[in-house]
Amino acid sequence: MSNHELITVADAKPIKAWVRGVPLEDEARKQLINAARMPFIHHHIAVMPDVHMGIGATVGSVIPTVGAIIPAAVGVDIGCGMCAVRTSLMAKDLPTSLKELRERIERAVPHGRTDEGGRNDRGAWGKRPVRVDNLWKEHLATGFAGIVERTPFLAKDGDSATRSVNHLGTLGTGNHFIEVCLDEEQRVWLMLHSGSRGIGNRFGTFFIEMAKKDCRKAGVDLPDQDLAYFTEGTEHFTDYVAAVEWAQNYARINRQVMMENLIQMVRMTPGIPPFTTELEAVNCHHNYVSQEQHFGKECFVTRKGAVRAGLGDMGIIPGSMGARSYIVRGKGNPESFSSCSHGAGRVMSRTKAKKIFTIDDHIKATAGVECRKDKDVIDETPMAYKDIDAVMAAQSDLVEVVHTLKQVVCVKG
Repeated sequence: MSNHELITVADAKPIKAWVRGVPLEDEARKQLINAARMPFIHHHIAVMPDVHMGIGATVGSVIPTVGAIIPAAVGVDIGCGMCAVRTSLMAKDLPTSLKELRERIERAVPHGRTDEGGRNDRGAWGKRPVRVDNLWKEHLATGFAGIVERTPFLAKDGDSATRSVNHLGTLGTGNHFIEVCLDEEQRVWLMLHSGSRGIGNRFGTFFIEMAKKDCRKAGVDLPDQDLAYFTEGTEHFTDYVAAVEWAQNYARINRQVMMENLIQMVRMTPGIPPFTTELEAVNCHHNYVSQEQHFGKECFVTRKGAVRAGLGDMGIIPGSMGARSYIVRGKGNPESFSSCSHGAGRVMSRTKAKKIFTIDDHIKATAGVECRKDKDVIDETPMAYKDIDAVMAAQSDLVEVVHTLKQVVCVKG
């Protein structure tokens, strides 16, 4: 039996929403209906239980299209996703001072943003590791040069190869995080969340505006300007697909570098015994587009805040700073286009959270977690998010829980 609810309106494809027991705000519903009215939507739109209003397309939606892609549905944090590694360490192996462990993580992985992203940005490498340069040259340099050659504007405002390399292996800002977690058997996991950093943002922003210009030039009547699209076969479509594929690869490598540095830092922490990390690892996108076969057609599937959950696929569904997270295995539900949620989902904007909640509220909500407890992280406080347990219950037909994690250390970007 499927958990989804069916939303139907005139002149639109159906919307199948896994929202039983979780809120679906009116603004998000309107966005979903606007997207469902686009002429190239294939079969239906799937909505995950962490759904909330986004820009143009709704966060927590799975949008299958034939012959077109909506850049704003992919978003500007192209390839954003999760990485998790289970170690052979147990809770008793962690140091007494988790604050010291958090500070070591903060030193090992550049995070945050200063100097408007300029030369003195603390969120970029000052002196890059050799490993970063080698990965860039081996996997990213040629593709980047090709994209810039076809679209020179992308390199004009300072988002050069140098800046992109300096961000490779760094966390970023906002809801990006690094955590040390314990599972149901008190085993230690390392988990992180990040994407394609500044260059992915630049690609996304550029192509969203380009799609708007193309649609205006063609006289396309859009229900929302942020649903502007590229048609398959056009020059800009080809350029966008190349940029997205490159940014998604960058994001995956970015998480790989951070995880390598995180593991190395933990190994060097005094008092922690030798350990292995070969037991289990997961690295998955949740803001991306891919070509897949669904309901009899080859289509472009855009997951905006959703994770692929094909039969047997491993995924990560994180809660908020004070809640549980889940390692899951996909059930391959065709009605969701083999997808599941990418987290708990916000119930309020960052601005509203800062107005409503106090530092004391945040301290209480993150009791037992070694993390920042100051005004600059109030927008990420657990109360700004949906109840992760309700989110998991709403998608029980999409995934099965393999491990339940509870963070003991959290570093926010």
